[in-house]
Amino acid sequence: MRLGIAGMPNVGKSTLFNSLTKAGASAANYPFCTIEPNVGMVYVPDTRVSGLFDMYKPKKATYASVEFFDIAGLVKGASSGEGLGNKFLSHIREVDAIVHVVRCFDDENVSHIEAGIDPVRDIEIVDIELLLSDIEILQRRIDKTKKASKSGEKKIKEELDLYNRLSAHLEKGYPARTFMIGNEEEQDFFDALFLLTAKPVLYVANISEDDLSSDHISNVEKVRAHISKEGSGLIVLSARAEEEISLLEEAEKKEYLQLLGMEEPGLNKLIRESYRLLDLISFFTASDPEVRAWTIKKGTRAQKAAGKIHSDFEKGFIRAEVIPYDILMSAGSHAHAREMGLIRSEGKEYVVKDGDVILFRFNV
Repeated sequence: MRLGIAGMPNVGKSTLFNSLTKAGASAANYPFCTIEPNVGMVYVPDTRVSGLFDMYKPKKATYASVEFFDIAGLVKGASSGEGLGNKFLSHIREVDAIVHVVRCFDDENVSHIEAGIDPVRDIEIVDIELLLSDIEILQRRIDKTKKASKSGEKKIKEELDLYNRLSAHLEKGYPARTFMIGNEEEQDFFDALFLLTAKPVLYVANISEDDLSSDHISNVEKVRAHISKEGSGLIVLSARAEEEISLLEEAEKKEYLQLLGMEEPGLNKLIRESYRLLDLISFFTASDPEVRAWTIKKGTRAQKAAGKIHSDFEKGFIRAEVIPYDILMSAGSHAHAREMGLIRSEGKEYVVKDGDVILFRFNV
């Protein structure tokens, strides 16, 4: 659950990070202001937690969280060590997904490492450097596998065939995340490469505060058209405005959002989309001591989900008593939902759904 905030220098990465975490990361008008990545845990906004809190009146509420890394800016030649290239690439390799901040605002007081504002050019610079790094890694693996394939072992030949197809895909300029995997064994070979362009990406178009009320921003539309071919998501926000919002008290925040014509901070959507980017969902436990959101991968079965709470829950799993959040809210209380027969008893193979409120029965 680690997301790297990445992009060119001076596009608003640290400003966005400050908004997310209020951690006070340095945000200055010069390249490579960030060298070692700043790290912050961010709670996932979820009205369902507050809904359950109001119903159960527990002592505490715990939200799901995502870890964000503010990573140094990347420049041309990063894959061959230019700027902080090697550091940048190693930090990108450590995260699960990339939040790619793209500069769509023009401000003469904030310099740009390239000439003029061109978000598509900036995206391509980052993409090319990541691709070049992946191509180099893959070529080394191909050379090694070619030697091993002389043994005639079928599995090694299949592995080499995958690498050659993947190499041709990358050489055409396509990221690894758009490569078609044939079967589970190929997926294992692919995953073992830890390619940078295999990581899912969420693009953030960073606009000026003045453009927040505009329905059509040409730079944003350019980004949208450019990334449409890879199917990645796009969030539009003003990092500067979001930083200002994050520093306000709750009453002032609501007033400022109304002034900007916004229902909620853009960061809330960014955090939720980042959470979904990693294919994550939340299930809930609710009792007198605590209401809590638990993070699992989509498709996780009940017994495995129980292990998120405690290993004893997984080992001694008996059953899961499940009710979807919306149905529970409609019933008005857990007791009333039970009287109405709305709580289901599910076995260990049940696939947990986003929003399930679960009581695990176990015995050890």
